[in-house]
Amino acid sequence: MTERKKFRLRLRAGVFRLGDRTLVMGVLNVTPDSFSDGGKFLDVQRAAGHALKMQRDGADLLDIGAESTRPGSLPISAAEEVARLLPVLEALRGRLKIPISVDTQKSSVAEIALGAGARILNDVSGLRTDPRLAQVAAQYRAPLILMHMRGNPRTMQKGPFARDVLTDVVRGLRQSIAVARQAGVDKSRIVIDPGIGFGKSFAQNYELLARLPELAKLGFPIMVGTSRKGFLGATLAKNGKPASPEQRLSATAATVAASILNGAHIVRVHDVSEMVQVARVSDCLLEQL
Repeated sequence: MTERKKFRLRLRAGVFRLGDRTLVMGVLNVTPDSFSDGGKFLDVQRAAGHALKMQRDGADLLDIGAESTRPGSLPISAAEEVARLLPVLEALRGRLKIPISVDTQKSSVAEIALGAGARILNDVSGLRTDPRLAQVAAQYRAPLILMHMRGNPRTMQKGPFARDVLTDVVRGLRQSIAVARQAGVDKSRIVIDPGIGFGKSFAQNYELLARLPELAKLGFPIMVGTSRKGFLGATLAKNGKPASPEQRLSATAATVAASILNGAHIVRVHDVSEMVQVARVSDCLLEQL
């Protein structure tokens, strides 16, 4: 276990204290092809209902994605992304009390989403796809989550993987942070994410979880997303067949606990109710340090 640093994450409407307890971010994919829940929440009312359920289950944040970034996926247009995203944001306006994060790589989508009630931007490309997204975050004073991804969703799991994964992640995140800061994003509004599963081998994902304390030396709060991911399915494989996403709950719980005990401030998950319990128990362990 490692002592977790404390931060104050500034939103336009207030401040989140990070480090006193773990924040749980619920995932809502309004896509037809996401790896875990693609197609389940294309209906606007069903999507809104699921968002409200995650809030009831204890989520502190909601992350909505309208473009799949699963391995092998292809990009969609900004117009298509907005068409999926905007009706859900409108359906949740005035009903959802927790802040909404939007998972997008496009500045035009980010700007529309922030205008429609989103409060946080989550860029899995770490500003490599569209650096102007940082300017939008600065203009709206929105927190910006910068994730490390090696390659892009279409190619990222085909390799070659980095020879030294931590060095690769730190280098990439430093570049993303520099772009954000140059665009005017305040340091107190930046969160970093090592990008578990995004251009890393299965073994490298475990290495990153074990070495989170080294990533913390960058001086920013850390978000980790391991929920239902492929490396867990491979670990649990039987007779050469990976466990399905729905069979990865306990494995997800193990990695969520490991992330928290190694210093993660936010965990991004599909199964909110169960992972809220994991976070609560893990936080009790951290209090003993």
